Amino acid sequence: MSNVERILGELVPKGGGDPIPLLKKKLLIGRRESCDIVLRFANVSAHHCELTFKDGYLYVRDLSSRNGTKVNGMRVTEKRLDPGDDIVIAKHRYEVRYSPYALGAVGPPPPDEMSQAIMAESLLARAGLERRRGEDKEKTGERTDYERAKRYDPTDNRAGQIKLPDKPV
Repeated sequence: MSNVERILGELVPKGGGDPIPLLKKKLLIGRRESCDIVLRFANVSAHHCELTFKDGYLYVRDLSSRNGTKVNGMRVTEKRLDPGDDIVIAKHRYEVRYSPYALGAVGPPPPDEMSQAIMAESLLARAGLERRRGEDKEKTGERTDYERAKRYDPTDNRAGQIKLPDKPV
């Protein structure tokens, strides 16, 4: 291979400026000089997010940054980036440009990891309308049916947890 590095894709700043080439399969974005892509802004975390190419597709993973990472207006922890998507790192907006097929992708895009996380929890729970197990106990001090069915709870100091077959006379 020649001295020219292969560009896998690029991030194009929405407010103007030079495109940022994506030169490696795994890129760390942040404020520190040790990052692969250095964004010298006070609102960008030292290690803000990570971009990874996998099976021809680009994925972003937020690294618990203070100001977050958004894809197409939604805050994400991990998500597949499609060509043309908007990614916002802190308050800095970029357009994602790359070709999955040029990077070896075949067939339709794989399901997004975010969709699996959504399906793991009920819609009522995600909306905050469903009470979670143990929530009633904290508020009222009562035990749930699940807790009553157990023999005893070593973390619960209340009397009467162990049901003895014979009561003293």
